[in-house]
Amino acid sequence: MDTCGDIQVKELNKRASGHAFEVILSPSNTDAKEFPLSPLNKKETSLDEIKRKLDAAEERRKSQGAEVLKQLAEKKEHVKEVQQKAIEESCNFKKTAQEKLNQKMETYEENRTAWMAAQNEKFKEKDKKLEEVKNKKAMGKLICL
Repeated sequence: MDTCGDIQVKELNKRASGHAFEVILSPSNTDAKEFPLSPLNKKETSLDEIKRKLDAAEERRKSQGAEVLKQLAEKKEHVKEVQQKAIEESCNFKKTAQEKLNQKMETYEENRTAWMAAQNEKFKEKDKKLEEVKNKKAMGKLICL
């Protein structure tokens, strides 16, 4: 057993896996005072001090409750704003979609009207040629007679 100042080291049984030691710490002053677990001179708390502390605790609870209510109100307002924005975006989307559809329908109607006019013109030309052929044929029969 070795002693070095306040530390005592005692070697235990040697093993194949290694060495084992026991370290013993001794107090530096044997006549030093030990500290008590609670203070010796405990101050008496007065009724006024207890009331003051209770009032302060109640004020903290009220303040915390008010803060929670304020945060809830802010979240509720944020939800309203998000919902309003979503409704506005939906309305804008519907409006632009309706305008695009109307534009396509107008273009379709214009194209259809132009196609119908071209078809009518084509049929009128065919009718004219048919009339000319009939007239030529009728004239040919008249001449032959």
